[in-house]
Amino acid sequence: MADGGAVTGEARSSGPAGYWAPGSHILWRYRENAGPRFHIARPVTVVRDDEDVLAVWMAPGTQCVKPVLADGTPLHQEPLATRYTKPRSVQLDHWFGTGVLKLARPGEPWSVWLFWEPGWRFKNWYVNLEEPLVRWAGGVDSEDHFLDISVHPDRSWHWRDEDEFAQAQRDGLMDAGLAERVRRAGLRAVEAIRSWGPPFSDNWENWRPDPSWGVPSLPEDWDRTPARMSS
Repeated sequence: MADGGAVTGEARSSGPAGYWAPGSHILWRYRENAGPRFHIARPVTVVRDDEDVLAVWMAPGTQCVKPVLADGTPLHQEPLATRYTKPRSVQLDHWFGTGVLKLARPGEPWSVWLFWEPGWRFKNWYVNLEEPLVRWAGGVDSEDHFLDISVHPDRSWHWRDEDEFAQAQRDGLMDAGLAERVRRAGLRAVEAIRSWGPPFSDNWENWRPDPSWGVPSLPEDWDRTPARMSS
């Protein structure tokens, strides 16, 4: 594929189940919490897509959409007490540093991301608690649930962003019922970590991208509302 190739999921989705072929370019998106708009969009390259897992690669330098405050302030610079209540906008940016491999098993309320240090020294797995992915012709959509888990090469783990998870509840971005479902999902993810089940046991940390792959470009209509496919 040539560098800067457009998202090609609609043209390259194949097979009776609608799986994407390896090398296809799709979008991985997140809706804003308690709102209808998309505020995160990342073009990615499909590594594997079947009944067991969707694996995608976000290459270094990928142009993405990210949320910011309405005045352009990065979210992490805003104090937590007002981070989710101030008006927001979105901004184009690029993913710098090493790339990210994202893995999602059908129907699971989390995805697992793999990070490396420069030189392909494996850093950690990151369990991102979220709505199960919803597939459409050009990619997958979800909603982030704030709470996350870091998993280290020695198989130790710890919760992340518990303060953001609590603040989101105080600010009305998730009700008590959803918060309880998220916490239960996190405990199920912990069970998978402790038993070292898929995808942790699948040797993905030794995977490497095809050197012929280019960096997919962000389409102008990245926020389009598509007809839905199955999750």
